[in-house]
Amino acid sequence: MRQPDPIAFSIGGLDIRWYGVLIAAGMCLCVLILTRRSSRFGIKEDDILDTCLWMLPIGVIGARAYYVLFNLNYYHSLRQALNIRAGGLAIHGGIIFAALTVIFVCRHKKISTLNMLDLIMSVLPLGQAIGRWGNFFNGEAHGGPTNLPWGIWVDGVKVHPTFLYESIWCLLLFIFLSWWIKDRRTFRGQIVCMYAALYSVERYLVEGLRTDSLMIGPFKQAQVLSLVVIIGSVIMYNYWRKKCPIKEF
Repeated sequence: MRQPDPIAFSIGGLDIRWYGVLIAAGMCLCVLILTRRSSRFGIKEDDILDTCLWMLPIGVIGARAYYVLFNLNYYHSLRQALNIRAGGLAIHGGIIFAALTVIFVCRHKKISTLNMLDLIMSVLPLGQAIGRWGNFFNGEAHGGPTNLPWGIWVDGVKVHPTFLYESIWCLLLFIFLSWWIKDRRTFRGQIVCMYAALYSVERYLVEGLRTDSLMIGPFKQAQVLSLVVIIGSVIMYNYWRKKCPIKEF
């Protein structure tokens, strides 16, 4: 599989990259599904839209800020730091900033924060599955050399398509969580913990193959954070199971 042209189309001399198109498409699809599922979590559609209007842009800002923070030696000007069209978004930063925004909005609107986060986390993996293909078009977020038949060619080297591994896992996670919420969600915060733990297991494993990881000293940042999240998810799963049983909305 060869790396394709990163430019989707041009408007008035401005190149529109597949990276941005795919991320935007993933966001729009997720918002649509969120509004369809909102009643199942006792949340009004208007509250979903209000939350997304704040959560999505702040999440993108957080994803970029997180990436730049761990690559300060690469960025020498504010203009470089703000140029996200060529890539450079860290999903962990996006999730952290988005979650903090959701907490703030829910408290302001007096909505159950855990119900809102459960709803969002049940759909988030689909957006990730779509958005990861932007890395393919940009020729980034790939692994080291491989002879596997599904390897992709980047700069003349056949490498692991780690974006594909994560995309497939996130799609399966979306399907699994969608099935789980039908009649198996028994307490508020359950989906948050399941998403966080299951995504982090995959991220830890796949990150070991990547060659462009953000680092904390000698350690890969995503692997360190994934281990922390897995442990935290197990602790909170057992805590919320006892403290936050689902009642009638």
